[in-house]
Amino acid sequence: MQELSGKVQTVRGLIDPGQMGRTLTHEHLTMSFAFCYSPPPRGQEACSEMPMVMKNLYWLKQHPYSHRGNLLLNEEIKAVKEELVHFKEVGGGTMVENTTTGIFRDVKTLQRLSQETGVHIISGAGFYVGETHSCVTRNTTVEKLTDILVNEVLHGADGTDIKCGVIGEIGCSWPMMESERKVLQATAAAQIQLGCPVIIHPGRNSDSPFHIVRILQEAGADISKTVMSHLDRIRLLLEEGYGDNVLMAHDIHTKNRLTKYGGHGYSHILTNIVPEMKKRGLSQPAIDKILVDNPKRWLTFK
Repeated sequence: MQELSGKVQTVRGLIDPGQMGRTLTHEHLTMSFAFCYSPPPRGQEACSEMPMVMKNLYWLKQHPYSHRGNLLLNEEIKAVKEELVHFKEVGGGTMVENTTTGIFRDVKTLQRLSQETGVHIISGAGFYVGETHSCVTRNTTVEKLTDILVNEVLHGADGTDIKCGVIGEIGCSWPMMESERKVLQATAAAQIQLGCPVIIHPGRNSDSPFHIVRILQEAGADISKTVMSHLDRIRLLLEEGYGDNVLMAHDIHTKNRLTKYGGHGYSHILTNIVPEMKKRGLSQPAIDKILVDNPKRWLTFK
């Protein structure tokens, strides 16, 4: 653990924080979201199997979770690689890949993508929402879950020696499931041991983030090293003085979000959003804080 201090852990090994560059802190490059399939509206059942071609994209944009193939991002590794190359070309440096146990994390593919594109990729340890937890996970003690998280950071994930550099995204539902509570408690315990960054997926209720923070604090977590995803109010947070605590990403997790299928892709923030931020009066130092400085501070092990 001592060698982690002051470093960032990628799927290709440790790097100095200064090597990260512009960083997207919540993305998915290879995953399956099949558990979240939602049947199409009545009379449109055939649409769930239709080809992903231009004339059908209008329907996909309205019903992204009702098309079975759209949920299998792990089938698009070639397209993802092409996007990572472009991300690098437009000034991107690092991505945090938030796929955890339950949604088909693939650290070997992440390592290969990083090697072939030059983008630093940081893989997430841990478990997604309770609906994806196996019976074994649901019946495992907090202590054993802690050991799993620590092992994925110190020794490697999924039977490999490829190590995770963040815990999360740790998935929570609303109301929270008991196994999710145990995973949160284990996350705090592992963070205490490792001094590592943590990222959370809150349940779909405005009280959920506060509930999660309370559980983490009671378990001894370092909230200054913990990110709450999906809050989505950038300008307001800056105006209220939280510029040191804001991060940005797209959370791409379905095929239709890729440029191959008419989506905005992984370079959207750098190529489209940053210019808009400048037009609306945000300074370059404020933007750099969100895309460079804050991620660097968060992802560096204590």
